[in-house]
Amino acid sequence: MSDLILLGIVGAPHGVRGEIRIKTFTGDPLAIADYGPLTDSKGRSFEITDVRPAREVVVARLKGVSTREAAEALNGVELFVARDKLPESEDEDEFLQADLIGCSVIGPDGATLGTVSAVENYGAGDLLDIETPDGRSVLMPFTKAFAPRIDISARRIEAEPPAGLFEPDDGRSDDAKR
Repeated sequence: MSDLILLGIVGAPHGVRGEIRIKTFTGDPLAIADYGPLTDSKGRSFEITDVRPAREVVVARLKGVSTREAAEALNGVELFVARDKLPESEDEDEFLQADLIGCSVIGPDGATLGTVSAVENYGAGDLLDIETPDGRSVLMPFTKAFAPRIDISARRIEAEPPAGLFEPDDGRSDDAKR
């Protein structure tokens, strides 16, 4: 498991005084400012001095960033926090996405369906991107119904996927199958 957890990604500047947009991955988007200094993949440190909500993002001011040009230079920067700075979860059904990556996905019959390679969200809820043993990528909704039992310490997700989700596609259209 990674020692750094992705909390947000810097987007476009907001205005001309150095404010930035941040897409957050925290439960409460404004909580991104509560973790203290954040770092990027190059080890640079960023301190959020002010944050406010905006539609799908937050608008933030970073210490030392006071011009639109400085804010533009940060577009796309990923902001991380050390895992040990995160509070312990009291909810057994709450997981860090980073902890799900690499977990084996086991079907109802005990067969290995694949390994979680990513957790995606395109707006309708979290999806597990599962790499199957034959190299395909399958997206499965990450819900209690489809992933009823998760054991992070064993790196195992017991799944009850929708019928046919893991069936190989033979490449023919539905009309050609009839």
